[in-house]
Amino acid sequence: MTDEAANQHPRPRWWLRLLVLAAVAAALLLTITAVQVVHTASLQEVHAADAIVVFGAAEYSGHPSPVLRARLDHALDLFHRGLAPVVITTGGAAADPTFSEGGVGRDYLMRHGVPERSLIAETQGRDTAESAMRVGVIMRANGLHSCVAVSDAYHVFRIKKLLEHEGVGPVYVAPRPDSRPRGVAQRWYAALREASSYLLWKLGLT
Repeated sequence: MTDEAANQHPRPRWWLRLLVLAAVAAALLLTITAVQVVHTASLQEVHAADAIVVFGAAEYSGHPSPVLRARLDHALDLFHRGLAPVVITTGGAAADPTFSEGGVGRDYLMRHGVPERSLIAETQGRDTAESAMRVGVIMRANGLHSCVAVSDAYHVFRIKKLLEHEGVGPVYVAPRPDSRPRGVAQRWYAALREASSYLLWKLGLT
């Protein structure tokens, strides 16, 4: 090949190859993590622990949303089955500072028969990672170590990793029933979203 022909078809630059390799590696890592999200979503680890931790969802003027109520009902069932002596509810306030997800969850469980002495509300967390951090502080302060984490199916993988990072363990997962998205496309979207959120946290970007 002549020099002129070589100049017309230059070899890919090293940085372009590196960029492609990085993109492939990132896609592979995201896929592997998404598979872990899906696998963990299928677990129902009904195991004795020091506490049941219910992660928050929306509340409306002091009333739990259907999603939050379903999580609380699942935690209530686990509590009545004797899995743990303490229930920790999580989540801060949204637009209305009068109510917090954690406070609404605590009040709901109290109205449904959980003694006040068995309830702890985490009411400052603005997101899953912040709630997990505060739960870690609460559990250490109360001499609690293991927990059963209750949330939606595709959420529990990230919760488990976040709580373990805070020194909680072992962490068992008990997603609320019927909380997986119905369609295959919706399930993969949810799994990839959770995997992305976890990896961004792992990289310190969130």
